[in-house]
Amino acid sequence: MRIIATGILNPAQPGTTRATSTFPSIVSIPDGTLLATYRVGTDKDSTDEIVELRRSHDMGATWSEPYNPFSATVDGKYGSLKLAYLTLLDDARLLACAMWVDRESYPGRPLFNPETEGCLPMAILLAESLDLGSTWTPWRVVPMPNDVGPPSLTSPVLRLANRDLAISIETNKPYHDAGKWLQRVVYLFSADQGHTWSAPHTVSQDPNARIFYWDQRAAVAPDGRILTLSWTFDRETSRYLNIHRRVSNDSGRNWTAPEDLGFSDQASHPAILPDGRVAIAWVDRFGSRSIRARYAATIDAEFKPQTEVMIYGLDQPVTQAGNSVGEMLADMKMWNYGLPYAEALPNGEVMVVYYAGSETAMDIRWARLSIT
Repeated sequence: MRIIATGILNPAQPGTTRATSTFPSIVSIPDGTLLATYRVGTDKDSTDEIVELRRSHDMGATWSEPYNPFSATVDGKYGSLKLAYLTLLDDARLLACAMWVDRESYPGRPLFNPETEGCLPMAILLAESLDLGSTWTPWRVVPMPNDVGPPSLTSPVLRLANRDLAISIETNKPYHDAGKWLQRVVYLFSADQGHTWSAPHTVSQDPNARIFYWDQRAAVAPDGRILTLSWTFDRETSRYLNIHRRVSNDSGRNWTAPEDLGFSDQASHPAILPDGRVAIAWVDRFGSRSIRARYAATIDAEFKPQTEVMIYGLDQPVTQAGNSVGEMLADMKMWNYGLPYAEALPNGEVMVVYYAGSETAMDIRWARLSIT
């Protein structure tokens, strides 16, 4: 694998409400363009954060001016949009799935409570576009049962082999809940193109609540199987482990056992090509302190070291501190690079978008890869 080209999708504007860009994603749409989403705000957790979109007609070489079609007010309550992912449902129809943060219930408080490991109230929102992202319907809220807690969204809506849809949700605790965090990943299924959703179906959980499978990234292969990649954390030792892979052969109802891929720590959305090859990027914060990428022949094959390429790197490695879970969640604000997202392109290449910069000015950057 090699890097063909790189660039900046969204440049930071220091000292403004667009100083810090994070949570990028990208989708290739049938008119030949790329449509990117990302979050901007004063800093990495701010009440003024919104989601913007940009288009590219030349494989990322240039991008349109940003536009913000999404409201941050839900049911009359003020909040912020942390992220939005797009799913192509057919040749002209896009589904946006977003994570909204309630900023009224606990005004001025950070997203994560370092004392309880709880987080602010959140909601999952859906909107549709019938013109490939130019205009959008108003948000509708996906109902969540109380035992899910504030829901986290870490992947786009999945379009399954049976034409159903699935949303992957990570459970959290309410802000002041000091009880034990029984973290799990659940899927909600829809048989009517996202208008109604099933009860949550647990797809990933350590019954002992020691191992957390955070930021699970998911994609559907051409043969209908689902691939997930998890940012794996051992709360007993307060250490990040290697990325773990799981595969489902039946549209997310059953899964293989978690498989250690041999490298750490936070994976990207996987880019799966029409021939079944898959490329992933990941962030190695505490080892090489870089963003790297590899590819495999199929979703359950080895990501061989000789396919690896470094997309972004810093000079010096760092040692992971043994903090509490709450402190580590609160400290996410300090990282000034990460959250890669990989997407297959129509020409057989792969685009990786990610954020990088300084603590006060973070861009959205891109790298286009050949995996020939």
